[in-house]
Amino acid sequence: MSIPKAITKSFDLGDGKEITLETGRFARQAHGSVVVKQGETMLLCTVVSAYEPKPGQGFFPLTVEYGEKFSAAGRIPGGFLRREGRAGDQEILVCRLVDRAIRPLFPKGYMNETQVIISLISTDGKVKPDALACLAASAAIAVSDIPLSDLVSEIRVARIDGKLVLNPEAEAIANADLEILVGATKHDVCMVEGEMQEVSEEELVEAIQFGHEGIKLMIKAQEEFAALVGATEKREIVPPVVNTDLEAKMAAACSEGILKVASAGLGKNERKAGFAEVKEAFKATFTEEELEAFGGEFGDLFGALEKKVIRKMILDTRSRLDGRALTEVRAITIETDVLPRAHGSALFTRGETQSLTTTTLGSKLDEKLIDNVAGKSFEKFMLHYNFPPFCTGEAKPLRGVSRREVGHGNLATRSVKRVMPEESPYTTRVVSDILESNGSSSMATVCAASLSLMDAGIEIKNHIAGIAMGMISDPASGNTAILTDILGDEDHLGDMDFKVTGTRAGICACQMDMKIDGLKPELMVQALQQAKDARNHILGKMEEAIPSTRAELKSFVPRMESIIIDGEFIGKVIGPGGKHIQELQKETETVITIEEIEGEKGKVTISSANGDNLATAKRIIKEMTAKPEIGGEYDAVVKKVVEFGVFVEFMPGHQGLVHISEISHSRIDKVEGVLKEGDEIKVKIVGVDKKSGKMRLSRKALLPAPEKTSEASAE
Repeated sequence: MSIPKAITKSFDLGDGKEITLETGRFARQAHGSVVVKQGETMLLCTVVSAYEPKPGQGFFPLTVEYGEKFSAAGRIPGGFLRREGRAGDQEILVCRLVDRAIRPLFPKGYMNETQVIISLISTDGKVKPDALACLAASAAIAVSDIPLSDLVSEIRVARIDGKLVLNPEAEAIANADLEILVGATKHDVCMVEGEMQEVSEEELVEAIQFGHEGIKLMIKAQEEFAALVGATEKREIVPPVVNTDLEAKMAAACSEGILKVASAGLGKNERKAGFAEVKEAFKATFTEEELEAFGGEFGDLFGALEKKVIRKMILDTRSRLDGRALTEVRAITIETDVLPRAHGSALFTRGETQSLTTTTLGSKLDEKLIDNVAGKSFEKFMLHYNFPPFCTGEAKPLRGVSRREVGHGNLATRSVKRVMPEESPYTTRVVSDILESNGSSSMATVCAASLSLMDAGIEIKNHIAGIAMGMISDPASGNTAILTDILGDEDHLGDMDFKVTGTRAGICACQMDMKIDGLKPELMVQALQQAKDARNHILGKMEEAIPSTRAELKSFVPRMESIIIDGEFIGKVIGPGGKHIQELQKETETVITIEEIEGEKGKVTISSANGDNLATAKRIIKEMTAKPEIGGEYDAVVKKVVEFGVFVEFMPGHQGLVHISEISHSRIDKVEGVLKEGDEIKVKIVGVDKKSGKMRLSRKALLPAPEKTSEASAE
C-alpha cells in the first residue's frame, strides 16, 4: 500500500522559526485534518461537523478538545492506570483559547454539531504548543467543507530584555516581563490573554499590534495552503426564517415597556422580573395554539428585541441599566478578617457581585505536584475559583470544576502571582467562593485575594485590583460606548469583554474577547485608560480597608523558619529511612522539610503554630549540624570511664576523650571516684591531636585555677 501523499506549506515567522502545515497523511476520514509543526513539536487537529442540525437546536453545538499525549515527550503517565485521563487545567485553558477565537467566526444560523480535536503528538520542550493550537484548528477548517467567515490564528508575544519576540522558546519566557497570547483574523484582533509585570497601557497596545502583524503571516500561509489543497465547496447554510409579522408586532407592543424597565435603574432580579412582565403581557394577546406554533421563536425574538432596545438606550442616553454613567464603578464594600479561624479572609462586594476569599498557609509538603508532558514540577501558589449555582439564584447539579471556573481562576492566578513575594517559605492557597454574581466575578476575586493575602500576613508587593470593560457600538452611525465595570446583562448584550488587572504602577494581566469584528487601536487605548481610572478608584477603597500587610500572623497560623546547613549534614538530620526527622517532628509537634540548594547546602524549613516548639526543633537541628570549633565550650555527658580518662558526648553525634590529665588541675591517679557514667560536665576544645586528627578536650580548662601557696610565692 502506498504512503498517502501529503500536501505541505512552510513559512517563516521570523528569527528562523519555520512552521509547516500538512494535510493528506493523517486522519483522512475527518472532514478536515492538519498537522502543524515547528521544530520537533507537532500538533494534529481534526474537525468533524454533522451534515444536518438537530431538530429544535437553538444554539451552535461546538466543542473544542485539546489533549497532550505523554508519548509526545517520551514519558509514561503517572497514576494507577498509566494512561491519559481527564483534561488537566493546562489542556482546558488551551481549549478555551481556541474556542473563544473560532466560535464567533462560524456563520450565523449554522447549527450543525461540530467537534474540533487537537492533539499534541510530539514535543521538543522548546516550542510552546498552545501558541500553535488555534492555527491548527483554523487550517483544519480551511481545508474542509465546513464554513467559517474568516481565517484566524493565535500567537504568543513576549518582551524579553526590552525586545518583543514572537513565539519565543519556553526557557526564554521565564525572563519575560510581558507574555500574552493574541488571537486575530487578518483584519481585527479578537482575543488577548496574558500577564505582565506592571506595564503601561501603551506598552500593552504595542505588544498586541506586534502580535497581529505575526498573525497576518499565519493567515497568508493558511490561504496559500488551502489553495494548494484545492478549492473545497463549503456547505450551504440555510438562514433561519424569521417571522417578520411577529417581529413587527412585538416591536410595536413591547419596545416602550422594555425601555421603561431598562431605564428605571433597577437591580438584577427586579429588572429580570420587569422584562418578564412585559413579555407575558404580550404573550397574553395570543391563543395557546398560536403560541405553540411559534415554538422557541417567540423567546428568541423577544431576547433580540430586548438587546436592541437596551443597546440603543445606552448609546443614545449614555446611561446604563442600573442608572450608572459609562465610567462609573458600582458601590464597593470591603470586610477583612471575617472568618475567625481562616489564616486570612476577605469579603469583597461590588454592586451585586460578591467574593468570599480565604488564604491558607502551609509548608513545603503542601505544594501542588504538576505532572504533565513537560515533566514534573511543584507549585507553591494556588488560587482556586468556585462559582456555585446559588450565586446567580439558580438550582443546578454540582458536577465538579467547570471549564469556566478553571479559566477564571487562571486569570486571577496569573494576576495575583505578579505581586507575590519572590521568597516566601509558605505554600499559599487562595480560594474565592463567589456568593453573588452580576458581572466580573473573576475581577472581584483578584481584589478579594489581595485583601485576604494581606490579612494573612503575606507581604505582597502592592495591592492588585481588576475591572471588566465592555463596549456597545453601532457600525452604521459610528456611535460607540465604552462601559466600565460591566453587569452580566451588559456582557451578554455587548460587543466586548475586556478584563484588566493591575496595581497603581501598571497592568499585571488581561483577558479580552470580542463579539464583533475586532477593536480599533484607538478604542482599545480608551478602554484601557478607563480601566486604569477604575482600577485606581478600587485600589483606593482597598487601601482604606487594609493599607498594609498585617504586622503579626494570627496566633494559630503556622510560623515558619529556615536554617541553611552544610550538605554533609542532610543525611544526619534525616536519619536512616527518615528516622531522625520523623522522631524530631513527633517530639516537637512541628513539620520539617529539607531540600538541597546551590553550593552543596541544605535548606531546613521548620513549621509550627507553637513558637516554643519551633524554637526547640530549631535548636536541636542547629546542635545536630554544628561543627566543633577550637576554643568552643560545650555541655557534655560522660559516656564511658576508662583507665586513662573519660569519653564524653559534647554535641549530638560528637564524642571525644577527656584525658585523665585534663580532668582536674590537681593530679589524680584514678578516674573512678572523680567522674562516672552519666555525669554532666563542661568541656572545652583546646586543640587537635596531630597524629589522629581528633579533638583534644579539657575539663580543667574551665575550672577555676587553684590559688598559689605561700611557699610557692616565696620561691
